[in-house]
Amino acid sequence: MDHNSIRNAIVGTAASALAFGALLIQTLKSKKQITHGTHVRASVPLSIQGRFRSRKGGTTQNVLAAITFDLKFAYVLAGWEGSAHDSRVLTDALRRPRGFNIPEGKYYLADAGYGIRNGIISPYRGVRYHLKEFSDHRPENAKELFNLRHSSLRTTVERVFGILKKRFRVLDAEPFWDFQTQVDVVLACTIIHNHIMGVDPNDLINEGLYEEFESNLIVSTLTAREEREEAIEWAAKRDEIAEAMWSDYMARNINLF
Repeated sequence: MDHNSIRNAIVGTAASALAFGALLIQTLKSKKQITHGTHVRASVPLSIQGRFRSRKGGTTQNVLAAITFDLKFAYVLAGWEGSAHDSRVLTDALRRPRGFNIPEGKYYLADAGYGIRNGIISPYRGVRYHLKEFSDHRPENAKELFNLRHSSLRTTVERVFGILKKRFRVLDAEPFWDFQTQVDVVLACTIIHNHIMGVDPNDLINEGLYEEFESNLIVSTLTAREEREEAIEWAAKRDEIAEAMWSDYMARNINLF
């Protein structure tokens, strides 16, 4: 099979999956979710490769996703340049007319790179975060406990991206079709993944990666000043959550201190 035949087959599959996905994604809107991003290899003209070059050196597209705790994609924005900062990608997703919407009174957990803003709660900076950092030492204050629990939930996202890239090796291969098709392929893979998770959530790929990883709507239309004020408000909400966690943790483990 030549490259044109392969390309046509991929484009056809992507189009079918995207049409199916428009219905499938609707069923996920009420699920609890966590926001994260990943990079997928990209092939672009030499004249714009600088914009797509990621911190690791290769040309990639920066993909943002909201993932439910039953390992499904609820929202995906693909196609951003690999050099784009995560917070910029998130801002674009929030401002799109039919983009990433956050239900009133709800919030998403997100990496530090996305920052803290309305409906987005990231970990504390300059505080122990990764699970391995707590292997020999218990959390010593509210911020450390919050980061520990934030990190433990974040492994769900790492697991989903691991499943996706192991299931669809095309995402790690050097693409040879046009860029719009590359974007569509990413979206199609996430939609097919959702379908597989609905039909057979316990397939071998999922189980293998589980063991591996065990080791009314708000739209952003704010001014810069309002965004700063909003960040302060949500930082206070994070502090409130952290203090409540710490009080409960101390009450349950009073004999250990």
